[in-house]
Amino acid sequence: MPEITMPRLSDTMEEGVVSAWLKQVGDKVTRGEVLAEIETDKALMELEAYDDGVLEQILAEAGARVPIGETIAIVGDGNGAAAAPKPAAPEPEKPAPAPESAPRPAAEPVAAPANGKRPKSSPLARKIAGELGVDLNTVTGTGPGGRITRQDVESARRLEPEPAARQEPARQQPTPAGDYDEIPLTTIQQVSAKRLTESKQQAPHIYLTTAIDVTDLLAFRAEINRTLEEAGKTKVSVNDLLVKAVASTLRTDPSVNVSVAGDKLLRHRGIHLGIAVATPAGLLVPVIRDADRKSVSEIAAESRDKATRARDRKLRGDEMSGGTFTISNLGMFGVEQFTAVINPPESAILAVGAAQDELRLADDRVIARKILRVTLSADHRAIDGAVAARFLQQLRELLEHPLRIVT
Repeated sequence: MPEITMPRLSDTMEEGVVSAWLKQVGDKVTRGEVLAEIETDKALMELEAYDDGVLEQILAEAGARVPIGETIAIVGDGNGAAAAPKPAAPEPEKPAPAPESAPRPAAEPVAAPANGKRPKSSPLARKIAGELGVDLNTVTGTGPGGRITRQDVESARRLEPEPAARQEPARQQPTPAGDYDEIPLTTIQQVSAKRLTESKQQAPHIYLTTAIDVTDLLAFRAEINRTLEEAGKTKVSVNDLLVKAVASTLRTDPSVNVSVAGDKLLRHRGIHLGIAVATPAGLLVPVIRDADRKSVSEIAAESRDKATRARDRKLRGDEMSGGTFTISNLGMFGVEQFTAVINPPESAILAVGAAQDELRLADDRVIARKILRVTLSADHRAIDGAVAARFLQQLRELLEHPLRIVT
């Protein structure tokens, strides 16, 4: 009988959540008919039937989290005896070790290295050792190259005899039960947490901030929007002009449009800009492909369409993959300046704040200008400080002379 498995619906997807079944056991289905809704790390996707037949078994109930490739349903000819539906089982717990006839001897202590260096151990092992009071010099590592793992520390702790009286250090009292609400992370939030943590751990971030006089840019935008409104077209936002300016800068100088791949640097030919969008389920980043080849009006229309569908969880997986550079704009919230975490596998992200009124000296006169601060976060493995500074310099020059953005 044809098995319906959890498909890979995005390039970063490792598992999916069965959001809802649109067919029940015993229902007839036709090839291409939607069976269920699957929540991925990026969107809510429809799962279609592979063949005509009858839905004979549902093996993953709504709400189940299922790894890619695992069977979630079976479609047959309707003549077979369908087994009772059963939800996808969680990962089984490791069985408790069998009782031993005699106590195991304590591990023989290992002498501290003569060179005074700490034994090789994982960060988690060091953290657990500190919490349990285990001396890593007395632990035998079973990991690669003798590396001490968390399991080694916990095993060593179990084998240690309890001291007659242990003086526990003063610790912060845990939050009393009932003083908080436990809110499960959505799939998107879980994946974002994992990827952004990896980004901070693996990519050495450098941050460069520059102030841009956008007085003329705002006046230029107002003029463009009057023309677009008369023509019945979509108005452009400051962010749309920023997207076009960033794309043009990356086309002129592609040194920031890169990714690190092992010991190689990938310089992308296409300029595909991710636009960070806040949604109730978490942060999504729809991608505007070939942004340098599109007009500001085209960017504006595409940005609004994808932002709306992102909030409604209607984006396809391919519309949120393949980005080469991301823009995160919090200016609409009045945030003046911030730093953003690089969205892997990209090597840079631009954080955009709100334009502020500031006094500037020009021709011996004090004048009021609109100043916008942007911060570039860059992966120092791929982008040197001078390269990042040059990118910001070129971007500032473009935004302070807005006619160049559209010519």
